[in-house]
Amino acid sequence: MNYAKDMPTDSQRLAQAVARLNRRLRQERQSDLTATQLSVLGSVRVLGPATPSQIAARERVSQPSVARTLKCLLEDAYVLKNPHPDDGRQVLISMSDLGEKVLAEERQRRDLWLDRRLTTFTAAERARLREATDLLVRLAEDDA
Repeated sequence: MNYAKDMPTDSQRLAQAVARLNRRLRQERQSDLTATQLSVLGSVRVLGPATPSQIAARERVSQPSVARTLKCLLEDAYVLKNPHPDDGRQVLISMSDLGEKVLAEERQRRDLWLDRRLTTFTAAERARLREATDLLVRLAEDDA
């Protein structure tokens, strides 16, 4: 057995750690919404009233994919659909009060879990995580 060959690379370790943290955070969810639905709902929250194509671009998914997700969110009244004020061919998607409430509850639950876990870290470890967070955001958003 070649020990160096069998050691995970930095890329593998990072991917595994992010996947495990993501899985753990999903376990904190209590709504009936899927991870994809919550992500789209979060994008609508960040963008404000937006077209489905703007939401798809932010989510980095196809327009048909986001259209299916939005259909479910509309049916359950998590988002609202209104005519575009400047382009009659388009619609604007915005948050409903229910969507705001559910998203806030899910984020609060997630943040409480993370806060509890972070109290077990030293101040120096928390500082390293803050620095790493900036890098992870950049990694996730880069097109390179």
